[in-house]
Amino acid sequence: MHKSWHSIAKSYKYDQKMSLRKYTNLSTGFLQRLQRWLRVFNILITFSLITACSSTSYQAPVSSRTQPPSTKVVQHRVARGETLYSIAWRYGLDYRGVAKVNNIDGNFSIFPGQIILLDDKPKATIKSSGASARRSSSTAIKRKTYRQASKKNTNNESKDVIERKHQNNNKTSTRSEKEAITAGSSSVFYSPKQKIFWRWPSSGKVITNFYSKTDLKKGIDIAGKKGESVLAAASGKVVYAGSGLRGYGKLVIIKHSDEFLSAYAHNHRLRVKEGDIVKTGQRIADIGTTGTGTNSRPKLHFQIRRDGKPVDPIPLLPKK
Repeated sequence: MHKSWHSIAKSYKYDQKMSLRKYTNLSTGFLQRLQRWLRVFNILITFSLITACSSTSYQAPVSSRTQPPSTKVVQHRVARGETLYSIAWRYGLDYRGVAKVNNIDGNFSIFPGQIILLDDKPKATIKSSGASARRSSSTAIKRKTYRQASKKNTNNESKDVIERKHQNNNKTSTRSEKEAITAGSSSVFYSPKQKIFWRWPSSGKVITNFYSKTDLKKGIDIAGKKGESVLAAASGKVVYAGSGLRGYGKLVIIKHSDEFLSAYAHNHRLRVKEGDIVKTGQRIADIGTTGTGTNSRPKLHFQIRRDGKPVDPIPLLPKK
């Protein structure tokens, strides 16, 4: 009897152990399935939130996206080597208007350190106070002193002699240009309204055209090889020759009339200096890669400006 009860107890413990194992296995399987369902549920919730965010019509306020207002430059301090022409050229102004606004005389002479107001539209004349008059007088004296010093040359020629030479050179140049036109030359184009004989400044191919709607293409780019000739597009006076204008490299600006100026940029070498009188087709520089925007490719950047504003050079040049 004792033995039977022992067997029964042993059998009950075995059955209980097996039942507990089955329950444990059942719980583990259930938890694993539950975890899988929770992961799927989380994925669905995340996808729904992303879709809702992407389809929302909310936009940031316009005020938070606007750029801060730019500061307009209203004056310029003259640096050594700059001319009134180069300053007006830099800011896209008519040099004659700038001269009037700043009370600069007809010689357009300026001196280092002088403050130039960047405006080419003179306002109504207002009588200056005593202090303003003294400042104007002081500026005039400085300008006169600087102009007298800059007029000195190795030949000690007077202003009248230089002007007569300039007029004679212009007459000679005009006669030779008219003879070229009469002979049927196609390399020069005569503009009757401006009475200017225009020609191509180099023989290369135009690789960038003029585009009036952007400040980045104020002229045309002409391909060439380093050292090739850059020619004066028309007769005139060199009013700037240097590398003081950022981006242009070694630059030459020629004044052809009161209205028209032309510029030749990115040169390797300049062959003229400020004050020189040049003729149409005269070599004034060598093609190079100075300045910005050349990408190490030799080219000539050529501009024509009328009353300080860029114009398309192509209609003024002869057809190739």
